[in-house]
Amino acid sequence: MASKASKADSEPPVIRMDDLGARLARRKAELGLPDLPRNAGTRRTPSKRALLKAIEEIGGKW
Repeated sequence: MASKASKADSEPPVIRMDDLGARLARRKAELGLPDLPRNAGTRRTPSKRALLKAIEEIGGKW
């Protein structure tokens, strides 16, 4: 049973991922947060290296 304050009939708002990414980028810029470097990947397993190589070969950018 839903509480009286609950709006069980209403749907949660839909957030598009590209909009969310843009909002986060603006917020980081406002706060002056630096872009953190990506993981160097020096300790990846051979299977992970093979997976990332296969993704790159088909044009994916991970």
